Amino acid sequence: VHISLAGDKHMRITWITDDKHSPSFVEYGTLPGRYDSISEGEYTSYSYLLYSSGKIHHTVIGPLEYNTVYFYRCGGQGPEFELKTPPAQFPITFAVAGDLGQTGWTKSTLDHIDRCKYDVYLLPGDLSYADCMQHLWDSFGRLVEPLASARPWMVTQGNHEEENILLLTDEFVSYNSRWKMPFKESGSTSNLYYSFEVAGVHVIMLGSYADYDKYSEQYRWLKEDLSKVDRKRTPWLFVLFHVPWYNSNKAHQGAGDDMMAVMEPLLYDASVDLVLAGHVHAYERSKRVYNGRLDPCGAVHITIGDGGNREGLAHRYINPQPQWSEFREASFGHGELKIVNSTHAFWSWHRNDNDESVKADDIWITSLVSSGCVDQNRHELRSMLATP
Repeated sequence: VHISLAGDKHMRITWITDDKHSPSFVEYGTLPGRYDSISEGEYTSYSYLLYSSGKIHHTVIGPLEYNTVYFYRCGGQGPEFELKTPPAQFPITFAVAGDLGQTGWTKSTLDHIDRCKYDVYLLPGDLSYADCMQHLWDSFGRLVEPLASARPWMVTQGNHEEENILLLTDEFVSYNSRWKMPFKESGSTSNLYYSFEVAGVHVIMLGSYADYDKYSEQYRWLKEDLSKVDRKRTPWLFVLFHVPWYNSNKAHQGAGDDMMAVMEPLLYDASVDLVLAGHVHAYERSKRVYNGRLDPCGAVHITIGDGGNREGLAHRYINPQPQWSEFREASFGHGELKIVNSTHAFWSWHRNDNDESVKADDIWITSLVSSGCVDQNRHELRSMLATP
């Protein structure tokens, strides 16, 4: 079982059963064992070479009250789960870690995230590391269920979700079947990119492995989505994708350059506050940067592909450290992002040190709304959005 946000005041409950006749409804309420609401959903399944998935259920529940604990049961049987909805306004806390996998380090990272009082988990790609071995998607689901059934997990795809075997399989079929995100709710035609709003934050999840050139559907959708952002309602604007644009590690050096060349001007004109990525198995935080140079109206870029995957850490860095790079370290860990109010957020990164969570980097981030950059860039944004 895992849950995700599904539009205002709604949550999508996803679960998988071996029983092909199991119904796709969810009972829920605010008291344990007493369900005063019920929602009917949909189901799907997929085949991958010799593997056949269980029945994958997706049911949207709501409208739900903000900042409230709900108890729920899937399909009329099995254990009772409980979830907590995010708050309606600040403060709100996000937990962040990419490139999770299923190792002892993954378990350590999840244990540390579980102890953090977070409202929403953000995962910038590379979930299960199934890499075509489909039973590993099932074991990953069981591994993350204690956390993912209790707080919304908002994810985007990485290269390990691609699972493409020489035209024999539909790429992303496992990911798209199992991890349905609110793409339709945000006007997207693809589960690989979407957006959502929560407690004064607009979050855009982009697809590093979907077409992103200026003639692509993703680029068209991104412009459309940015045109709807109201910085009075959501003063904070975040973007997540898998392959980092600012990376001083020797691993995957330059891999995000093409996407960056196309999309960075759009994100800059929109005054994006923070960009989170994975892919590189290490941690790095930038100063505010745009087009390779320090810029007070640029985004802070954070690479956090350090969740605990089986491929190990990326230890080799380029020296000297670039001017835009503020802090970097090759350790497994997770990030915590507390949005305190419309102007200030506190970011901290916690390494897994002998299974202990040790805070190794932190910074107060001031929103670009409060620094005047949003007003300054308004004309450029209008021009960019008006260009066909």
